[in-house]
Formats: sequence, structure tokens, C-alpha cells
Amino acid sequence: MIEKLRLTTRFVDDQDEALRFYTDDLGLEKKADEVFGPDNDTRWVTVAPEQDDTVEIVLESPDWHEDKEEIDRRAAMIGNQPALAFTVDDCHATYETLRDRGVEFVSEPKEQPYGIEAVANDLYGNGVVLVEHPPEAETE
Repeated sequence: MIEKLRLTTRFVDDQDEALRFYTDDLGLEKKADEVFGPDNDTRWVTVAPEQDDTVEIVLESPDWHEDKEEIDRRAAMIGNQPALAFTVDDCHATYETLRDRGVEFVSEPKEQPYGIEAVANDLYGNGVVLVEHPPEAETE
């Protein structure tokens, strides 16, 4: 049976540029950066929040595939991928920190039924959602 999600992919134009954004700007940690393939021309780059050891984001170049149609299909997805949602401990403080680092936000922190949410875009226009969930109600 399926147990948990391990990897998710974000197609990017430039792996170095994307790695810089996700680590320096968003503050994620580089988990892998390895060259492989028959000509050492393919690069495996992953990032994740420092506290999360369950899921990594693969920053993948569309040209991994050898088929031209598949490369074109993947390249067309750049900037058109579903948002990544991250849990944060303090949405307002995280928003301020990331904004000071140059991350462009499309919405400031707002109260939502599920907590406080702010939405930014990555380098390509894909959503990056920050969610601070309310503390659990104490039971007596």
C-alpha cells in the first residue's frame, strides 16, 4: 500500500537559478545536487524545508527526456504548475523575511478559515503558499 509522498517535481528553465531561489530566497535546504547519465549531462537537484525529511522538491530541467515532444510538453509546464503549500509557524514573520529577500507576493497574510495564508510566486510564476494553522484547541 502507498505510505507517503517522497518527491514532487518542479520543472525549471535553469537549475542553478531555481536552486538559488529555493534556498537563498525561500530558505529551503539543498538535499541533493548530483550529475549523472551516460555523458554526465543530467543533474539531480532537490530541496526541502530543513525540518521536513519526508518530501523533497526535484528542480528538474525539461530536457532530461530524450523525446522532443516530451521535452516540449515539460517545458510548457514551466510557470503553469500547481502551487506548493508550506506550513509555517508564523505567517506574518515569514512573509516579512521572504519579502525582504526579494520574494514577490501576490497576497499578504490573511485570515482564512484554516489559518493565516500568504501567497507568493516562484521565479516562473508558480504559486508558493504559506499557511500558519491555528493552534489546536486545548481539551479539558
